[in-house]
Amino acid sequence: MNQYLFVLLSFVHVLADPDFAKLDGAPPSKIAVVGAGIGGTATAHFLRQHFGPEVRIDVFERGSVGGRLATVTVNHQDYESGGSIIHSLNLHMQDFVQQLGLKYRKSVAGKTAVFNGDEFILEETDWYLLDLFRLWWRYGISFIRLQMWVEEIMEKFMRIYKYQAHGYAFSSVEELLHSLGGSGFINMTRRSLSESLLELGVSQRFIDEVIAPIMRVNYGQNISIPAFVGAVSLAGAQANLWAVEGGNKLVCSGLLKLAKANLIRSPVATITLRSTGDYQQYELTYDSQNEKSSELYDIVVVATPLQQNINSGISFQGFEPQLSEIAGSYHQTVASIIHGYLNCSYFGFPDPKLFPFSSILTTDTPGLFFNSAASVCPVNITSGFRRKQPQEAGVYKVFSPKPLEKSELKTLFKSYYSVQVTDWLAYPHYGSSQGLPPVVLHENLYFLNGMEWAGSAMEMSSVAAKNIALLAYHRWNRQLEMIDQKDLMHKVKTEL
Repeated sequence: MNQYLFVLLSFVHVLADPDFAKLDGAPPSKIAVVGAGIGGTATAHFLRQHFGPEVRIDVFERGSVGGRLATVTVNHQDYESGGSIIHSLNLHMQDFVQQLGLKYRKSVAGKTAVFNGDEFILEETDWYLLDLFRLWWRYGISFIRLQMWVEEIMEKFMRIYKYQAHGYAFSSVEELLHSLGGSGFINMTRRSLSESLLELGVSQRFIDEVIAPIMRVNYGQNISIPAFVGAVSLAGAQANLWAVEGGNKLVCSGLLKLAKANLIRSPVATITLRSTGDYQQYELTYDSQNEKSSELYDIVVVATPLQQNINSGISFQGFEPQLSEIAGSYHQTVASIIHGYLNCSYFGFPDPKLFPFSSILTTDTPGLFFNSAASVCPVNITSGFRRKQPQEAGVYKVFSPKPLEKSELKTLFKSYYSVQVTDWLAYPHYGSSQGLPPVVLHENLYFLNGMEWAGSAMEMSSVAAKNIALLAYHRWNRQLEMIDQKDLMHKVKTEL
């Protein structure tokens, strides 16, 4: 009898032990995600998929849901002021759109030209074969070499979808990249884009007149950025691009609902490690209706930049040793949405009716005050919509390294009705940090935004979100064989 009583009391003791749920393989009770941009909302969605319906998922956001996916309103119509294009091979984003029942936005054709501060040095026409001939005549086969290089990188990168579909995760950005492209991908994070392309046989002229303008419009930076970052940018400059009807930020709000996550519109002030024996949790303190509130969580994912110049407002306490600071800084890019009349004379076209371009890229010319200027379409496009002609008042998005002065606005526009400025710290300042930030900050504390130091795009954040959800799930359940596996292509083929 005493023996049975001892067993019963022991069983009750185990049930009361806070470590029991974890040891028993039960899911965590509460998970926090800090940040409701595309990375944070996708993380909440994937966490729900893997941990199931019983887990409480709280998403903290101090600003607007969508983060760097944002819109501004001009004349009762919304325009993208943040991330605006998605590649056709971005499978996670495509899947989100389908699951949420969103629609693809209709594309409106337009031609692009490259401006060097004095004249257009490269102009797109209505004839594809003529454009190819001009590229060959001016740059030789550089554009073919570039295309083959980007396609090879994209083909290798697409392996991530197979790996993630089979449940494999990676504990660092380096491990993830190595699984896709071996040491070649790792080296691409350490070598400049210009160095890599010159070694490939791409001409300096092509780099200066074609590659540099693309880097300026996409990242606001020059050709010294890492080669892998540049490849991600160049993939986003190809054809087969799309966007979401109603605005790309709808993906973020939709994912929150799909994840059945609780949105807490408050900034997180501290993340503190709390230990009870061997069991560890994280206490998040935040402002709630002008009062300090706190909650304990089993797993925390930080889906917002932690670099000093971002000023996330988050401090980490109770960690021994203290968590290392995340190195690097973010690059200032100013997006100005301007409603007005483009000054076509500045570009050498006195008659605006003869101006054929909807998008203007620029070379890295000293003194050139803007990176790009483009006629933009609203996020809702009706069947009868047409792009405004240059002689009409249109809506333009101008990227520049700093807010445009009045004299600069008058240079670009004959007149304008409104100017709305978004001063983004949108992308990492590539070259401001040696190495890639960590993914795992502590046992069950993760950092999503390290991925964008390998390449910043909506899909890169989505890939990082899926990886962290898998990583958190496998680490919680001690399924270490699913983390950082080598020779995954062979393993995946064997499983298939």
